[in-house]
Amino acid sequence: MTDETVFEEEETRSRKGIGSYFRRLARRFRRGEPVPADEDQTVVLDPPAEADLEIEVEREDGEISLEIEVEWEEEEGDVETDVEASKATFEVYEDDAEQYRWRLRHDNGNIIADGGEGYASKQKAKQGLESVKENAPGGHVDDQTRDDLEVEAGDDGSNATFEIYNDNEDKWRWRLRHDNDNIIADCGQGYSSKQKAKQGMRSVQINARGAPVEDE
Repeated sequence: MTDETVFEEEETRSRKGIGSYFRRLARRFRRGEPVPADEDQTVVLDPPAEADLEIEVEREDGEISLEIEVEWEEEEGDVETDVEASKATFEVYEDDAEQYRWRLRHDNGNIIADGGEGYASKQKAKQGLESVKENAPGGHVDDQTRDDLEVEAGDDGSNATFEIYNDNEDKWRWRLRHDNDNIIADCGQGYSSKQKAKQGMRSVQINARGAPVEDE
């Protein structure tokens, strides 16, 4: 049988970034969901319920390597490439006040997130949405309506936190706050229940990273 390298990538990451990557993989394996091999989720594996796991630590010529290999028969679980993992699109547009904005529109037509503010240039609007792409998937979740102040852990690679709150009209909302205290995204609408607000937030977490960007 001919060997074929379907996907290969090598880059330097911080310990925090490496941990974030493994955490995302572990979550998908644990839930029995398709597992993305790359950050943009364009290469997706569908492993079976059981697979062979091999762990190897080597020391050679002053370098130490940790190799983790998961292997299964091809007929038990496939791999897809060039996957369109996101079901949403970032739209960059100019509003009536001649400010540039972005919004994240789901394939069903619903706007599931927006920047909440206008930018002086298209470039700054795109920088804003790129921050959301980077931080939304692994964002911590802070339910501000709970008295115990418990924060649901996200990925260590994210520098932002989703805040769930109840507004003055008794609607449920979320906003994504960066560690620098800036709000980089919000839901743009009120929800009738906390559950629906969290569902909207989860949709952003799932779809933001791989979403294409279109200029209107």
